[in-house]
Amino acid sequence: MARIAGVDLPKRKRIEIGLTYIFGVGRSTSKKILSKLNIDPNKKVDQLAESEVNDIRKAIDSEFKVEGELRSQISMSIKRLMDLGCYRGLRHRKSLPVNGQRTRTNARTRKGPRRSAVKKKVTAKK
Repeated sequence: MARIAGVDLPKRKRIEIGLTYIFGVGRSTSKKILSKLNIDPNKKVDQLAESEVNDIRKAIDSEFKVEGELRSQISMSIKRLMDLGCYRGLRHRKSLPVNGQRTRTNARTRKGPRRSAVKKKVTAKK
């Protein structure tokens, strides 16, 4: 089983697709790594030799920020925006869309489930 950057890669998938299971590695990055190391992208993950796995591991560690390091960098940059009090930071703080999307309708992913308005019961006075 290939374990790279703390992630177990799926055995039955092509290595080009398997590398995308690592946070911070997409298809284009995966292709760049494999072409640089002269590894066939159509090879399955379980067919890789241990030396090839080590080469991939070294290439990712030396060139890219992935997994925990990347997540912490992203969270720190969001925190910086919030501390500055800039427009984007305020949108993050209020859990609203940041990049100019409409919010009157849609935006449910960011805003969460609808909160229904609570109606007060009017009691008759005697």
